[in-house]
Amino acid sequence: MDNNVSEQILQEELQTLAANGKIDSFREKFLDMHPYDQASFFIEQPEEIRLNIYTYLSPEETAGMMEHIELDDIKPLFTEMDPRYAAMVIEEMATDDAVDMLNELEKDVVVSLLTIMDAKNAAEIKELLHYEEKTAGSIMTTEFVAVYESKTVQDTMQYLKAEAPEAETIYYLYVVDEDKHLVGVVSLRDLIIAEPDMRVADVMSEKVLSVSVAKDQEEVARMIRDYDFLAIPVVDFQNHLLGIITVDDILDVMEEEAGEDYSMLAGVSDKDSPKDSAFISAKKRLPWLVILLFLGMLTASLIGQFEEALEQVAVLAIFIPLLAGMAGNTGTQALAVAVRGLSTGDYGKQGKLRLMFREASTGLINGIVCGTLLTGIVYFWQDDIYLGMLVGFSIMVILVIATLAGALVPIFMDRLNIDPAVASGPFITTINDIISILIYFGLATMFMQYLV
Repeated sequence: MDNNVSEQILQEELQTLAANGKIDSFREKFLDMHPYDQASFFIEQPEEIRLNIYTYLSPEETAGMMEHIELDDIKPLFTEMDPRYAAMVIEEMATDDAVDMLNELEKDVVVSLLTIMDAKNAAEIKELLHYEEKTAGSIMTTEFVAVYESKTVQDTMQYLKAEAPEAETIYYLYVVDEDKHLVGVVSLRDLIIAEPDMRVADVMSEKVLSVSVAKDQEEVARMIRDYDFLAIPVVDFQNHLLGIITVDDILDVMEEEAGEDYSMLAGVSDKDSPKDSAFISAKKRLPWLVILLFLGMLTASLIGQFEEALEQVAVLAIFIPLLAGMAGNTGTQALAVAVRGLSTGDYGKQGKLRLMFREASTGLINGIVCGTLLTGIVYFWQDDIYLGMLVGFSIMVILVIATLAGALVPIFMDRLNIDPAVASGPFITTINDIISILIYFGLATMFMQYLV
């Protein structure tokens, strides 16, 4: 039987069991699923069935499922839960995942849940909630195993056996001194093959990379990608070990940042979810549209300044959409290349200079090819060599400047510590419309005597 058909049958059966209160049968089939599949089924159910499922599952079982639900879907779930049950679910979750979810809720709801929770667990979550959003501190977990450099391998292995069930990962163990300063790292493999009476200090590697608690999450993601880490330690300004960031958290960061960049490139101020109402979607899109509206009015007023040229040579108007469209297209191409390079950290100072030189050269080559073709097409179409040369030369200059602008604007924003993706496609397109109008009509005015 086809997998999709089997899944559909299973989901219908689970829905029937949940609706009819068949607790044991539901639990048997539901808990046999992977937590991701559980979450996918759960989020698609109406509220009345979800309320039943809460009563069928323990807080620990619900927590395992909740960790696979998108953050955008979290708010209504915690709103519909009984507060005491919700608090127990959060207690069962990894601390960093719990913090991510609480950040999606209203402040009064968060305060209420933290008040109900166990004091120790609440204190750990409060500590992470205080860190600025999108920093290493906000995405780290405090559920890790730190070992002391002075301990023997045998003592450390016994300690690890006791602490491992609560830790998020034990592939790497971070070594601290008596004052909790990070001094090294040791792998589980190294501990297993070491002699039991050896000290951890003799087994560990002192070459340990760490990140500051205030470091931007995008920079942390680049470090984990570049060094192929499974986890990276987080320290304060005195090098005290505060937590770790694991690769699964970084995958979430990369997805989040990619979504934000895509939204900005599309001229949307915030991620536009398919589940948003028309009013909310319009609210997210309007700011950019209003800005672009005024920029569009500037373009229209510029064309008005060249009304006399249009009256003398009306055929000039035919090529305005072509030139503006080409300027917008080539600018967006350069923008995409520049934003990607800046977001991945591929460009240093010299890299940015090379990027600008390459884009200017690319624009020149494209401009010469397109300009030559356009000159010939306009000449044979309008039987006017001067008009063909004007349009051809204009497109060449426009493509060079538009391509360079597409690369320069995000680099300039990056220098101002503004997300380069803010230089969105619609923004660059409108700016290049203005540039193309100025170049085209400026050249037309200069050579008007040959066109009349």
